[in-house]
Amino acid sequence: MTATDSAPTDGAATATTDERSDSDPGPTDPGDRILSLDVLRGFALLGILVINIWLFALPTAGWLDPTRYGGFSGIDYAAWFVSHVFFEQKFVTLFTFLFGAGIVLFVESKERKNQPARRLHFRRGFWLLVIGLGHAYLLWYGDILVAYALCGFVVVFVRNWRPSRLLVLGLLLFSLPSLLYLLGGVGYAMAEPGVQADIEADILAGFGAEQGAIDEEIAAYQGSWADQLEYRVAAVFMIQTVGFVFESFWMLGGLMIVGMALYKWGVLSNERSTRWYRRAFLGAGTAGLALILAGVWYRELVDWQTGHVLLLASQFNYWGSLLLALAYVSGIMLLCRAAAGGRVTTALSAVGRTAFSNYLLQTVLATTIFYGHGLGLFGQLSRAELLGVVVLIWAIQIPLSVAWLERYRFGPVEWLWRTLTYGERQPMRLE
Repeated sequence: MTATDSAPTDGAATATTDERSDSDPGPTDPGDRILSLDVLRGFALLGILVINIWLFALPTAGWLDPTRYGGFSGIDYAAWFVSHVFFEQKFVTLFTFLFGAGIVLFVESKERKNQPARRLHFRRGFWLLVIGLGHAYLLWYGDILVAYALCGFVVVFVRNWRPSRLLVLGLLLFSLPSLLYLLGGVGYAMAEPGVQADIEADILAGFGAEQGAIDEEIAAYQGSWADQLEYRVAAVFMIQTVGFVFESFWMLGGLMIVGMALYKWGVLSNERSTRWYRRAFLGAGTAGLALILAGVWYRELVDWQTGHVLLLASQFNYWGSLLLALAYVSGIMLLCRAAAGGRVTTALSAVGRTAFSNYLLQTVLATTIFYGHGLGLFGQLSRAELLGVVVLIWAIQIPLSVAWLERYRFGPVEWLWRTLTYGERQPMRLE
């Protein structure tokens, strides 16, 4: 989860028309954007915080095994259940779809203008990587910008494939980590009880989920920024090396490629029929929820044994999230048709257009609340209380995004990213 349930970036900032001159190296004009992509991105940005709040506020044991830390009865169980079923991995899936679509849109836009599309793409990815490394090491280990940048360097080479081939390749890549988990899970399930106990102990030790390690993690994040940095560096390095090679690249890269296919089929840009979206919403939503709920049942059946949960039960949500994310896409497309220009779509669009800035703002706000350089509440709040913090951050971000875009063309980080990508200062204020 550490490297997968966090996501940002304006990866699909796109134009519906190309009214700029071929010699203009600038980004897409705000008036030429696709509404559905901005609304979907804003929806995903807000939803991802429901899961990222666990990583911000709880020691590793709290998200690895909720029975070990953070409260798991009554309203706290309800908070975990709702978060797991409807949010966990669904929203990073949406973001990654959009990032893949954004690669296609960005490159095609530059090619239409006879600009060096691939070179601009790699410059864009380089600066995303730089910002991500700073975010990860200086602020929060849950960063996903680095993984997005690295995956983007690779998946761009298949952007011209036809959608059916993209879908097959994307699902194949996405399935590889699942296959490894399932193979490990089968071996675990067939092992003797004593061997299973040893495996469980190794898993908990590897994730720092033993009691002594939990206390050490809490002390580090309740300490000074220097204390946090010393503790965080090792975790970030593992996520961005071993975690990326064996899991994140395949999962995120696969989802990006699926996002390319969905864009080319017109799914993400609201070009399918209303009937298609309704059927996808009901069909994919029902199938996805069935899989996810089956996973919850299996967790309870095995009494939350770490090996069973991490290796086997997690795969129900892994695949169910893919389906439920498609249902969310369909629901947002229907919302855009029914309420375009309304308060909800306007608010979500504003958050989506400033998603990169809002992603980093979530980190700044959350670490100020939970880490020692701020209020120091790391490891102190229950899951239900953490959902209250999520609502508080939403209440800051939504009106701030709307107000910002009444004066400016881009979010502040979006503006910086574009300026670095194009090598010249971009206009900021609305004329």
